[in-house]
Amino acid sequence: MKEKVYTRRDFLKDSSAAVMAGSLYLNIPKKLFAQDEKKEKVVLIRDKDLLDGSKRVRSEIISQMLDQAVMSLFQTNDPLEAWKKIVKPKDIVGIKSNVWGNLPTPPELEKAIKKRIMEVGVSEKNISIRDRGVLSDSIFQKATALINARPMRTHHWSGVGTVLKNYIMFVKKPWDYHGDTCADLATIWKLPIVKGKTRLNILVMITPLFHSVGPHDFSAQYTWKYNGLIVGQDPVAVDYTGVQILMAKRKEYFKEERPINPPPKHVFLADTRHHLGTADPAKIELIKLGWQEGILI
Repeated sequence: MKEKVYTRRDFLKDSSAAVMAGSLYLNIPKKLFAQDEKKEKVVLIRDKDLLDGSKRVRSEIISQMLDQAVMSLFQTNDPLEAWKKIVKPKDIVGIKSNVWGNLPTPPELEKAIKKRIMEVGVSEKNISIRDRGVLSDSIFQKATALINARPMRTHHWSGVGTVLKNYIMFVKKPWDYHGDTCADLATIWKLPIVKGKTRLNILVMITPLFHSVGPHDFSAQYTWKYNGLIVGQDPVAVDYTGVQILMAKRKEYFKEERPINPPPKHVFLADTRHHLGTADPAKIELIKLGWQEGILI
Protein backbone atom coordinates (compact mmCIF):
# COMPACT_ATOMS: atom_id res chain seq x y z
CA MET A 1 0.00 0.00 0.00
CA LYS A 2 1.41 3.36 -0.98
CA GLU A 3 1.93 5.73 1.92
CA LYS A 4 0.31 9.15 1.81
CA VAL A 5 2.68 12.05 1.15
CA TYR A 6 2.02 15.25 3.09
CA THR A 7 1.54 17.49 0.08
CA ARG A 8 0.72 21.14 -0.42
CA ARG A 9 -2.96 20.23 -0.80
CA ASP A 10 -2.95 18.05 2.33
CA PHE A 11 -1.34 20.84 4.30
CA LEU A 12 -4.20 23.16 3.33
CA LYS A 13 -6.76 20.50 4.28
CA ASP A 14 -5.27 19.81 7.69
CA SER A 15 -7.65 21.44 10.14
CA SER A 16 -4.94 22.04 12.67
CA ALA A 17 -2.89 23.95 10.11
CA ALA A 18 -5.69 25.70 8.27
CA VAL A 19 -5.44 28.80 10.43
CA MET A 20 -2.16 29.68 8.82
CA ALA A 21 -2.66 28.24 5.36
CA GLY A 22 -3.30 31.59 3.72
CA SER A 23 0.01 33.06 4.77
CA LEU A 24 1.89 29.91 3.83
CA TYR A 25 0.66 28.70 0.48
CA LEU A 26 -2.47 30.31 -0.88
CA ASN A 27 -0.64 33.29 -2.29
CA ILE A 28 2.44 31.47 -3.55
CA PRO A 29 2.78 31.55 -7.35
CA LYS A 30 2.42 28.10 -8.86
CA LYS A 31 5.72 28.52 -10.65
CA LEU A 32 7.43 28.09 -7.29
CA PHE A 33 6.29 24.48 -7.38
CA ALA A 34 7.71 23.76 -10.82
CA GLN A 35 9.44 20.41 -11.06
CA ASP A 36 12.15 21.40 -13.51
CA GLU A 37 14.22 23.24 -10.91
CA LYS A 38 17.30 21.80 -9.23
CA LYS A 39 16.35 19.29 -6.57
CA GLU A 40 17.84 19.04 -3.10
CA LYS A 41 19.28 15.61 -2.39
CA VAL A 42 18.24 13.84 0.78
CA VAL A 43 19.55 10.39 1.64
CA LEU A 44 17.52 8.00 3.78
CA ILE A 45 19.56 4.99 4.85
CA ARG A 46 18.48 2.13 7.11
CA ASP A 47 19.99 -1.09 8.44
CA LYS A 48 17.87 -3.72 10.21
CA ASP A 49 20.91 -4.86 12.25
CA LEU A 50 21.84 -1.40 13.56
CA LEU A 51 20.79 -2.21 17.14
CA ASP A 52 22.16 -5.15 19.11
CA GLY A 53 20.15 -7.38 21.45
CA SER A 54 20.38 -4.77 24.20
CA LYS A 55 19.13 -2.03 21.86
CA ARG A 56 22.57 -0.44 21.72
CA VAL A 57 23.82 1.13 18.50
CA ARG A 58 26.45 -0.96 16.75
CA SER A 59 29.37 1.40 16.10
CA GLU A 60 30.62 -0.33 12.97
CA ILE A 61 27.18 -0.32 11.34
CA ILE A 62 26.34 3.31 12.03
CA SER A 63 29.78 4.27 10.71
CA GLN A 64 29.07 2.33 7.52
CA MET A 65 25.63 3.95 7.21
CA LEU A 66 27.12 7.41 7.56
CA ASP A 67 29.78 6.63 4.95
CA GLN A 68 27.24 5.27 2.48
CA ALA A 69 24.98 8.29 2.98
CA VAL A 70 27.68 10.90 2.33
CA MET A 71 29.09 8.94 -0.61
CA SER A 72 25.64 8.90 -2.18
CA LEU A 73 25.05 12.55 -1.37
CA PHE A 74 28.32 13.66 -2.98
CA GLN A 75 28.45 11.01 -5.72
CA THR A 76 31.72 9.32 -4.89
CA ASN A 77 32.82 5.79 -4.01
CA ASP A 78 35.28 6.95 -1.35
CA PRO A 79 33.98 8.16 2.02
CA LEU A 80 37.03 10.36 2.59
CA GLU A 81 36.53 12.03 -0.78
CA ALA A 82 32.96 12.76 0.29
CA TRP A 83 34.09 14.23 3.61
CA LYS A 84 36.67 16.37 1.82
CA LYS A 85 33.70 18.05 0.15
CA ILE A 86 32.17 18.68 3.56
CA VAL A 87 35.14 20.02 5.57
CA LYS A 88 38.68 21.18 4.90
CA PRO A 89 41.81 20.59 7.02
CA LYS A 90 41.89 24.22 8.16
CA ASP A 91 38.25 24.24 9.30
CA ILE A 92 37.24 24.69 12.91
CA VAL A 93 34.34 22.28 13.35
CA GLY A 94 31.45 22.25 15.78
CA ILE A 95 29.40 19.06 15.90
CA LYS A 96 26.03 20.15 17.23
CA SER A 97 24.45 17.18 18.95
CA ASN A 98 21.49 16.81 21.32
CA VAL A 99 21.61 15.58 24.91
CA TRP A 100 17.90 15.16 25.73
CA GLY A 101 18.05 12.26 28.17
CA ASN A 102 15.30 10.12 26.67
CA LEU A 103 16.57 10.32 23.10
CA PRO A 104 20.07 11.81 22.73
CA THR A 105 22.33 11.86 19.72
CA PRO A 106 24.05 8.44 19.87
CA PRO A 107 27.68 8.77 20.99
CA GLU A 108 28.56 6.13 18.38
CA LEU A 109 27.39 8.54 15.67
CA GLU A 110 29.25 11.47 17.24
CA LYS A 111 32.45 9.42 17.26
CA ALA A 112 31.96 8.34 13.65
CA ILE A 113 31.54 11.95 12.53
CA LYS A 114 34.58 13.12 14.50
CA LYS A 115 36.71 10.26 13.16
CA ARG A 116 36.03 11.15 9.54
CA ILE A 117 36.60 14.86 10.16
CA MET A 118 39.99 14.12 11.69
CA GLU A 119 40.88 11.79 8.81
CA VAL A 120 40.27 14.68 6.43
CA GLY A 121 43.00 16.54 8.31
CA VAL A 122 41.17 18.67 10.88
CA SER A 123 43.10 18.81 14.14
CA GLU A 124 41.31 17.33 17.17
CA LYS A 125 41.88 20.59 19.03
CA ASN A 126 39.71 22.28 16.40
CA ILE A 127 36.72 19.99 16.91
CA SER A 128 34.04 20.19 19.59
CA ILE A 129 30.92 18.11 20.20
CA ARG A 130 28.30 20.02 22.17
CA ASP A 131 24.62 20.72 22.67
CA ARG A 132 23.97 22.96 25.65
CA GLY A 133 26.74 25.44 26.24
CA VAL A 134 27.63 26.09 22.61
CA LEU A 135 27.56 29.84 23.26
CA SER A 136 30.38 29.49 25.80
CA ASP A 137 32.36 26.94 23.79
CA SER A 138 35.43 28.53 22.18
CA ILE A 139 35.37 26.14 19.22
CA PHE A 140 31.73 26.89 18.40
CA GLN A 141 32.36 30.62 18.85
CA LYS A 142 34.99 30.61 16.10
CA ALA A 143 33.71 27.63 14.08
CA THR A 144 33.97 27.79 10.31
CA ALA A 145 31.95 24.61 9.80
CA LEU A 146 29.05 22.95 11.63
CA ILE A 147 27.74 19.38 11.49
CA ASN A 148 24.20 19.13 12.83
CA ALA A 149 23.04 15.77 14.22
CA ARG A 150 20.04 15.01 16.42
CA PRO A 151 17.22 12.45 16.89
CA MET A 152 13.70 12.92 15.52
CA ARG A 153 10.84 13.29 18.01
CA THR A 154 7.53 14.95 18.57
CA HIS A 155 7.82 18.18 20.54
CA HIS A 156 5.44 20.07 22.82
CA TRP A 157 6.26 23.55 21.50
CA SER A 158 7.26 23.01 17.87
CA GLY A 159 5.36 19.86 16.91
CA VAL A 160 8.62 18.09 16.06
CA GLY A 161 12.17 18.32 17.27
CA THR A 162 14.44 18.01 14.24
CA VAL A 163 17.59 19.55 12.76
CA LEU A 164 15.99 22.99 12.42
CA LYS A 165 15.05 23.00 16.10
CA ASN A 166 18.50 21.77 17.12
CA TYR A 167 20.04 25.22 16.70
CA ILE A 168 17.88 26.82 19.40
CA MET A 169 20.84 26.52 21.79
CA PHE A 170 22.63 29.15 19.71
CA VAL A 171 20.44 31.84 21.31
CA LYS A 172 20.59 33.07 24.89
CA LYS A 173 16.83 32.87 25.44
CA PRO A 174 15.43 29.84 23.60
CA TRP A 175 11.97 30.48 24.99
CA ASP A 176 11.80 33.67 22.94
CA TYR A 177 11.33 31.39 19.91
CA HIS A 178 8.49 29.29 21.38
CA GLY A 179 5.75 31.70 20.29
CA ASP A 180 3.31 30.65 17.58
CA THR A 181 4.51 27.05 17.91
CA CYS A 182 8.11 28.03 17.11
CA ALA A 183 7.08 29.37 13.70
CA ASP A 184 10.27 31.33 13.12
CA LEU A 185 12.98 28.91 14.20
CA ALA A 186 14.63 29.39 10.82
CA THR A 187 15.68 32.92 11.82
CA ILE A 188 18.23 31.37 14.18
CA TRP A 189 19.99 29.92 11.15
CA LYS A 190 20.64 33.48 9.93
CA LEU A 191 22.51 34.57 13.05
CA PRO A 192 26.27 35.20 12.54
CA ILE A 193 27.33 32.31 14.76
CA VAL A 194 25.73 29.79 12.39
CA LYS A 195 24.87 31.53 9.12
CA GLY A 196 26.32 29.71 6.12
CA LYS A 197 28.38 27.34 8.26
CA THR A 198 26.30 24.15 8.25
CA ARG A 199 27.92 21.56 5.99
CA LEU A 200 25.79 18.52 6.84
CA ASN A 201 22.52 17.74 8.61
CA ILE A 202 21.86 14.29 10.08
CA LEU A 203 18.37 13.55 11.40
CA VAL A 204 18.69 10.45 13.55
CA MET A 205 15.79 8.07 12.90
CA ILE A 206 16.93 5.06 14.92
CA THR A 207 14.07 4.96 17.44
CA PRO A 208 12.00 8.09 16.71
CA LEU A 209 9.34 9.32 19.12
CA PHE A 210 6.12 9.70 17.12
CA HIS A 211 3.70 10.79 19.85
CA SER A 212 3.93 12.75 23.09
CA VAL A 213 1.73 15.02 25.22
CA GLY A 214 3.12 17.91 27.24
CA PRO A 215 6.63 19.28 27.81
CA HIS A 216 9.38 16.65 27.87
CA ASP A 217 6.89 13.78 27.65
CA PHE A 218 8.35 10.44 26.63
CA SER A 219 6.92 6.94 26.46
CA ALA A 220 8.84 4.05 24.88
CA GLN A 221 5.57 2.66 23.50
CA TYR A 222 5.54 5.58 21.06
CA THR A 223 8.97 4.77 19.65
CA TRP A 224 9.90 2.09 17.16
CA LYS A 225 13.00 0.56 15.59
CA TYR A 226 13.21 2.45 12.34
CA ASN A 227 17.02 2.10 12.31
CA GLY A 228 17.66 4.98 9.97
CA LEU A 229 19.47 8.22 9.27
CA ILE A 230 18.26 11.07 7.07
CA VAL A 231 21.23 12.99 5.67
CA GLY A 232 21.39 16.13 3.56
CA GLN A 233 22.71 19.65 3.22
CA ASP A 234 19.29 21.30 3.15
CA PRO A 235 17.90 21.23 6.72
CA VAL A 236 14.36 21.98 5.58
CA ALA A 237 14.31 19.11 3.08
CA VAL A 238 15.75 16.78 5.73
CA ASP A 239 13.11 17.81 8.26
CA TYR A 240 10.30 17.58 5.72
CA THR A 241 11.31 13.98 5.01
CA GLY A 242 11.33 13.16 8.71
CA VAL A 243 7.88 14.69 9.19
CA GLN A 244 6.51 12.51 6.38
CA ILE A 245 7.75 9.37 8.09
CA LEU A 246 6.45 10.41 11.51
CA MET A 247 3.01 11.17 10.10
CA ALA A 248 2.90 7.83 8.29
CA LYS A 249 3.84 6.03 11.50
CA ARG A 250 1.10 7.85 13.42
CA LYS A 251 -1.46 6.76 10.85
CA GLU A 252 -0.20 3.19 11.00
CA TYR A 253 -0.27 3.11 14.81
CA PHE A 254 -3.52 4.97 15.49
CA LYS A 255 -5.34 3.44 12.49
CA GLU A 256 -6.48 6.88 11.38
CA GLU A 257 -5.14 10.25 10.28
CA ARG A 258 -3.73 11.82 13.45
CA PRO A 259 -2.09 15.20 12.65
CA ILE A 260 0.91 16.17 14.73
CA ASN A 261 -0.18 18.64 17.40
CA PRO A 262 0.93 21.36 17.34
CA PRO A 263 1.47 21.26 13.58
CA PRO A 264 5.15 21.47 12.59
CA LYS A 265 4.59 24.63 10.60
CA HIS A 266 8.10 25.94 11.30
CA VAL A 267 9.37 23.39 8.77
CA PHE A 268 7.12 24.80 6.03
CA LEU A 269 7.71 28.41 7.07
CA ALA A 270 11.46 27.83 6.88
CA ASP A 271 10.76 27.45 3.18
CA THR A 272 7.96 29.88 2.37
CA ARG A 273 8.72 32.69 4.83
CA HIS A 274 12.44 32.43 5.50
CA HIS A 275 13.72 30.76 2.30
CA LEU A 276 16.20 28.60 4.20
CA GLY A 277 15.52 25.49 2.13
CA THR A 278 12.70 23.56 0.52
CA ALA A 279 9.69 21.76 1.98
CA ASP A 280 8.27 21.12 -1.49
CA PRO A 281 8.45 17.39 -2.34
CA ALA A 282 8.68 18.27 -6.04
CA LYS A 283 12.06 19.87 -5.28
CA ILE A 284 13.46 17.03 -3.19
CA GLU A 285 15.31 14.02 -4.58
CA LEU A 286 14.93 11.32 -1.95
CA ILE A 287 17.53 8.57 -2.22
CA LYS A 288 16.62 5.41 -0.30
CA LEU A 289 19.42 3.06 0.70
CA GLY A 290 19.54 -0.17 2.68
CA TRP A 291 16.67 -1.84 4.49
CA GLN A 292 13.37 -1.08 2.76
CA GLU A 293 10.82 -2.98 4.88
CA GLY A 294 8.52 -0.60 6.77
CA ILE A 295 10.16 2.45 5.22
CA LEU A 296 6.88 4.46 5.37
CA ILE A 297 7.82 6.89 2.60
